[in-house]
Amino acid sequence: MTKKTFLRLDSPVQYIKGIGPKRSRYFDKIGVTTVKDLIYLVARRYVDYSTVLRIRDLKIEDEATIIGRVDLVETRRTRNRTSLTNVALRDGTGSVVLKWFNRPDLKRRFRIGDWLLVSGKVTSYRGQQFVNPLYELIGEEEIEQRKQGSVIPIYPLTEGLSIWDIRRAVRIAIDECLEEVNETLPESIIQENGLTPLKKALHHLHFPTSAEEAHAARNRLVYDEFFFFELILAQRKTRQQKEQGISMQDTGLLTKKFVKSLPFTLTQEQVGAIQKIAEDMALPKPMNRLLQGDVGSGKTVVALYAILVAIENGHQSVLMAPTEILAEQHYVVLREMLNDVGVEPCLLTGSIKGKERAAVIDKISSGDAKLILGTHALIEQDITFKNLGLAVVDEQHRFGVMQRAALVNKGVNPDFLVLSATPIPRTLALTLYGDLDISTIKEKPPKRGEVITKIVNEKDKRATFDFINKILAKGRQAFVICPIIEKSETMDLKSVQEVTEEIIAAFPQVSVGVIHGRLNTSDRMQIMNEYRHGGTKILVATTVVEVGVDIPNATVMLIEHPERFGLAQLHQLRGRIGRGAQESYCFLVLSRYVQPETYERIKFFERNNDGFALAQKDIRLRGPGEVLGKRQHGLPDIRIGDLEYDRDFLYRARDDAFELVKTDPDIALPQNKPIKVQLKQLANRAELLRIG
Repeated sequence: MTKKTFLRLDSPVQYIKGIGPKRSRYFDKIGVTTVKDLIYLVARRYVDYSTVLRIRDLKIEDEATIIGRVDLVETRRTRNRTSLTNVALRDGTGSVVLKWFNRPDLKRRFRIGDWLLVSGKVTSYRGQQFVNPLYELIGEEEIEQRKQGSVIPIYPLTEGLSIWDIRRAVRIAIDECLEEVNETLPESIIQENGLTPLKKALHHLHFPTSAEEAHAARNRLVYDEFFFFELILAQRKTRQQKEQGISMQDTGLLTKKFVKSLPFTLTQEQVGAIQKIAEDMALPKPMNRLLQGDVGSGKTVVALYAILVAIENGHQSVLMAPTEILAEQHYVVLREMLNDVGVEPCLLTGSIKGKERAAVIDKISSGDAKLILGTHALIEQDITFKNLGLAVVDEQHRFGVMQRAALVNKGVNPDFLVLSATPIPRTLALTLYGDLDISTIKEKPPKRGEVITKIVNEKDKRATFDFINKILAKGRQAFVICPIIEKSETMDLKSVQEVTEEIIAAFPQVSVGVIHGRLNTSDRMQIMNEYRHGGTKILVATTVVEVGVDIPNATVMLIEHPERFGLAQLHQLRGRIGRGAQESYCFLVLSRYVQPETYERIKFFERNNDGFALAQKDIRLRGPGEVLGKRQHGLPDIRIGDLEYDRDFLYRARDDAFELVKTDPDIALPQNKPIKVQLKQLANRAELLRIG
């Protein structure tokens, strides 16, 4: 007699028949630890077996899916020392070659006789081929599915786990636990949005009879994800509107003096942002505003204005930066900018120790320090503010949610201003900052020189150096950016050490400085001071100079291994030049073969100077979690929805969520009980979202 299993949604996945403790580790790698995780596992894509082509019917330039048997596997080195893995695939009507660059591991993964499902673009080189195609190892038993025209989900996989393993486990989970799933939305919302009921959607997610059915199932889960995210934001915004804050009027005592002291005229968008912030700060409730703008658009000046409003109203202001070098640069620049205003900032970072640290802490607690700049050292327990009125967080996406909350909690409902130099498209802003008012600065200050970006190969480097030498001869300065500090045995990347030697040899008459995160505070500040005042002509650096470094005389940047950086990070680095009136140049040195999609990404960057366009592209390529660092910094993931592809669902879910909180703020009406139950399960998530 077969022993019956008693699975529940919260049962560990190892208790599903056929999995067990050892195999459950493979499921862990794809984010599945419980039966519920498995039921909610969304396929990366679906393959309609009725549309799978035979190899003989393939046409060049087609996006195609085929199934075939491995006939040959080989790995060899190309002339430029790149690893190339070739697989010959045969299906009875013909054969085709599959090629992967820099994937020698695939030789161990494929065996002669394995069945592969392959998708990609058909190209031609001595015959038809797929280059770096998507592939799945499939069991022979799945081949019959093609004859039935079934729609098969292609799940995220890891070594040791096949599609068939997942499908078997999903079938058991659905059969035994689907009835335990409770509907999360009231019937009215389901009907108004044409959504599939949840149980049916989860079944269709894994066993659809058509592509339309699978699409509708995914849409239901996307709507749920967006709706509850936005509902938490709507509840939070409602709470914020009821809180008693500090009313701070723009008296002009310091702000007028500050604007008059500026050596430039504020742009129209800077003036607009200042007006909105001043209006917020005058209200008797806490300001919660995001100020975003492209690199070099002048966000710091706007933030300084807000800081001075707080100070002239008798309150302290604090600005927290994610790195010591950024905090140090803020200290140097702001001290100079505020010199004529009579406000002296103080600095507190983790590197400041002993008596110096104790003196700064005393000034903060006594209220003598009106403007405090620093890093996460500001939120340590022994730091107390006398009367904090404004908390500013710079490069906010690089902080954890709880770190931001800890800073705000240093005061009693202070105003909160978030700065972001990573432009955020509207869909992402609505998702992550739906409870914040948003000011955007796209306009650059006048008389800024154009930045010309160019990809160069290693063989072009001598000519590039000659060009840079001519620019330096005109009195300009240059940055050289490296991905790592020291040479690595595991990564074939140029280090700061190696590049510095190369630069010194190529520019023997020029002073060269080096800066990276391992240097102590005094050394970093001295090096940056020498570079700022022109004593150093070339600065070799890691990404520590990514933000906050403003040297108008620097007009050249050379970036080694640009493929190692995301588009947003490359744009931030490039933003260190072009801050003066002169034309500037950014060179991207590709020293080896990169994947076609990587080259296309770098090429897109070469053609685009618009931070918003680059952010949009970055989100499409890497997803919002990677772009804004949510996984690393505490915010919940948007796991299923695509913020661009599903933006209509986002807008609809947001409208529904905010309308619900408006009509039923406590979610107390009987028809909204499914929502209330689901919100209880998301209690931890809601806590994370207390501070944006």
